[in-house]
Amino acid sequence: MTLSSDPPGPLDWKFSQVFGERAPGDDLQDVDMISAIEFDKSGDFLAIGDRGGRCIIFERKDGKHTLNQHHSRHELEQLDFTSTQHPEFQFKTEFQGHEPEFDYLKSVEIEEKINKVRWCATSSGSQFMLSTNDKTIKLWKVKECKVKKVKEMNTHPFACLDNMLLAERSFVSREDKPAVANGYRQEWMEKITKNASPSQDMHSKVADMEDTAHTRCRKVYAHAHDFNINSISNNSDCETFLSADDLRINLWNLEISDQCFNILDMKPPNMEDLTEVITTAEFHPIHCNLLAYSSSRGFIRLVDMRQSALCDHSARILQDGDSHGLKSFFTEIIASISDMKFSRDGRHILSRDYMNLKLWDMHMDSSPVAIYKIHEHLRPKLSELYNNDRIFDRFGCCFSGDGLHYATGSYSNLVRIFSGGDGSEEGATIEASKTPNSRKPLLRTAPRARRSSLSNLARGFYRHGHENSSSGSSESSYDLSSRLLHLAWHPETNLIASAAGNSLFMYYS
Repeated sequence: MTLSSDPPGPLDWKFSQVFGERAPGDDLQDVDMISAIEFDKSGDFLAIGDRGGRCIIFERKDGKHTLNQHHSRHELEQLDFTSTQHPEFQFKTEFQGHEPEFDYLKSVEIEEKINKVRWCATSSGSQFMLSTNDKTIKLWKVKECKVKKVKEMNTHPFACLDNMLLAERSFVSREDKPAVANGYRQEWMEKITKNASPSQDMHSKVADMEDTAHTRCRKVYAHAHDFNINSISNNSDCETFLSADDLRINLWNLEISDQCFNILDMKPPNMEDLTEVITTAEFHPIHCNLLAYSSSRGFIRLVDMRQSALCDHSARILQDGDSHGLKSFFTEIIASISDMKFSRDGRHILSRDYMNLKLWDMHMDSSPVAIYKIHEHLRPKLSELYNNDRIFDRFGCCFSGDGLHYATGSYSNLVRIFSGGDGSEEGATIEASKTPNSRKPLLRTAPRARRSSLSNLARGFYRHGHENSSSGSSESSYDLSSRLLHLAWHPETNLIASAAGNSLFMYYS
């Protein structure tokens, strides 16, 4: 990606599809809320995970996998013409990825909520996908199966002989009549020959039904994290992947589930000395030896696994050198990076903290290339946001396939989209609804459910048994009870999939 002096113009976004839209008045169940979303590299498949531990896969209707030898040349030309339109998806399969568990050693309940889903390299026509909850990672194989049914059956005297024999009354009447040489009674053979027509086809006609997907768990990677897993990332070598929790990063081989290699451990001898934790980790998209991880202090560390088996010493630290403004009680909380993504070419990194979306150049570690202010209007309300725990919301971010556009979520189920690389533009704002340009009226702030995070415990910000000190009923231009935390950009075209509660909204440009 090259950030030119002439940034690309803003995109005109339109509604494409919605899955799981709630009817007015329907209650939103917590287990139905989407908690993870990911396109595969081809853009033909989309996977989501929810708080109930379910994985749902959508398939592109006009995907490349549909172009096979069964299409005529005219059909292929039509498919090639329609492929210039924006992609549309359809439901493919759903399966229960994770179940609630109980850690008897620590007396802790493990939620079934899926934290991340990641697509792996395909093999022999099958799709592979990683999913994780707080403690356990699973590798899934999704294989297409063609289910066939008989469309028309033509009887044949020899193929249907046994069935016709069973229908004969004389079969059970024990009549003593002479049998032919092959053991069958003479009258059976006469009736069969008489009823059989020479024009009948010897083969039944078979028609294909719709393709179905068979899902099977291939590997389970467990018992390697003491704290909740916040990230999994596939390596470009297609053989390994990493998993990260608040203090550790482990390296796994996809084929070996009973052991992993710890490449980073930030746990101090005394937990009271803990100053920061890992918030997310990602492999470089091209170089299999490079990875990046972000911290609760707003740092991004780039490490090279070739330099040392243990990545305790970072190769480079990306930090915002211009952020030494007025310090406050909330400075460190809002600086915590909630999500981080590499551009496809690996040159740039996009990070999201509570207030800003930042674009980094790996060759410039002193400050980000651009800063896009997302929640600057909420700065006077940080105290209220802290009291109702909204300040700990973890918003995601994503790159476009060409690396020239960036998107993140906000309150009131809003998607913020930016173009270029100077941070000066306001960007586009669309609402996750069928009418993306509409805005909801002012709504009251609803209290948030209890959150348990080591990052907050370590800094002393979280209070056990916390009760909201404010009524949380102040009017705001944003509905703080509606948050768009998860979104993904199609790798090949300008299509964004965003998760608003239990609904999946797609927009194209």
